[in-house]
Amino acid sequence: MELLAYGVDWLNLLVRWLHLITGIAWIGASFYFVWLDNSIRPPKPGSELAKKGVSGELWAVHGGGFYNPQKYLVSPAELPADLHWFKWEAYATWLSGFALLFIVYYFNASAMMIDKSVADLSQWQAIGVGLGTLLLGWTVYDLLCRSPLGQKDGLLGIVMFVFIVAVAFVLTKLLSGRAAYIHVGAMIGTMMVGNVLMLIIPGQRKLVEAMEQGKSPDPIHGRKAKQRSVHNNYFTLPVLLIMISNHYAMTYSHSYSWLLLGAIIAAGVLIRHFFNLRHHGRTAWGFPAAGVAILLAVAVAIAPRPVAKAAPMTQAVIAGDAAAIGAGHAGGNGGADAAATAGAAHGADFNRVQAIVTQRCVSCHAAQTTQPGFATAPAGVMLHTAELIRQNAAKINQQAVVLKSMPIGNMTNITPEERAEIGAWFAAGAN
Repeated sequence: MELLAYGVDWLNLLVRWLHLITGIAWIGASFYFVWLDNSIRPPKPGSELAKKGVSGELWAVHGGGFYNPQKYLVSPAELPADLHWFKWEAYATWLSGFALLFIVYYFNASAMMIDKSVADLSQWQAIGVGLGTLLLGWTVYDLLCRSPLGQKDGLLGIVMFVFIVAVAFVLTKLLSGRAAYIHVGAMIGTMMVGNVLMLIIPGQRKLVEAMEQGKSPDPIHGRKAKQRSVHNNYFTLPVLLIMISNHYAMTYSHSYSWLLLGAIIAAGVLIRHFFNLRHHGRTAWGFPAAGVAILLAVAVAIAPRPVAKAAPMTQAVIAGDAAAIGAGHAGGNGGADAAATAGAAHGADFNRVQAIVTQRCVSCHAAQTTQPGFATAPAGVMLHTAELIRQNAAKINQQAVVLKSMPIGNMTNITPEERAEIGAWFAAGAN
């Protein structure tokens, strides 16, 4: 079993590396071509380029050489012998990402997807919710794009934003916070690759087929592909944020995590829009300013509140304070503040804290893990000795008391009272 978990860790590493490499290639191509479309300038009327059907060109210098990309309004007079297609970057990114879903989340769904305090699902139910989200997302998005709403980009963007936030809300009521976030990202990623597979590449094939048959290509295929390509460009920053969000429990562990995610997505779209406009020759600082303001407002809203240290008291009945902790639990960081405040009066000693950590945390966070599915300690944090517990006191308090993101999915059933004891020990100096 230990070797199996070790093998899964290596598989996780290699597939994640592949996902990163292919994602960089896909996103880089997306950013470049949207920049190119926004930066090319039409040739002079009556010039040779205009007569050839070139709608725009650009001169650039890079890597010690000069480049002169040109875009044709519909198609060149003759089909070139060598024509490069940009598709495998997208396919490989999605396939490697989908593989990661299985390796990290579905293979160990009980730990990574299920939080009994959120919803008491079986592993198969949780996996079904995840897979269903991907299918639902693409279906709704594609139908909206094909509807009359698809002709109104601004309104379509607003409707899609509301839809994505609504999906995030539902997922946070069914899955663990981390799994909910990653499936929102996977849903958007599925929309992006669906655009490439179902619209962009088929449209380009029709353009090529028409030229091979000596016909004039229908420009509608180019317009549809361009619309979906631009959508992918705006989807990119939210997806990248979600990809790294699993390192920041302050986001996905908050009780309003769905709303927080919506705000950060909005900020990313506004910032991306600024760059797209700038490449088109228009500088509108209001968009990045609004994006930064949203991020700042989110940071302030979820910031931990100062906790007043209470004077040590004789042994109190910790369970008596649990009601106060529970009352604040639904309030995100507010619940953590209540735990720390209530627990600070108890003067919890280290022996008791070590016993809690040993029972609730050490199965994963040890030199030799015993929790199925974990070959090594997450993030390299080990807590199997008194010295290591004191050394990682701030991390323990942040993850177990403030954010309540550990244990993952609360799979070891740590209680509010135990969290309060850890908070009290930390507030007293973690000695």
